[in-house]
Amino acid sequence: MDIKKIRPLGDRILVKPLEEEEKTRGGIVLPDTISKEKPQLGKVLAIGPGRTNDEGKTFPLPFKIGDMVVYAKYSGTDLKDDEDEDYLLLSEKDILAIFE
Repeated sequence: MDIKKIRPLGDRILVKPLEEEEKTRGGIVLPDTISKEKPQLGKVLAIGPGRTNDEGKTFPLPFKIGDMVVYAKYSGTDLKDDEDEDYLLLSEKDILAIFE
């Protein structure tokens, strides 16, 4: 799948999750066998036009491409591209904060 061809609809956002550190603060390298939690920080790659109300008015999303966002755990739809990279398609309600 070519991620560059994905155009989110409505209030959806395409995010590239940041990779988790594989070391602890003390410098201990974590082996792959230890289960890691899903990251909750990612970079916005594409944005839908926004949320539409019952009267048909569209409200643009408060994000821009390149923003770093914090999103809810276990939210969104997981996607993979041709090179096996991970991406998430999230709804506006899944975004908790913009990292400035």
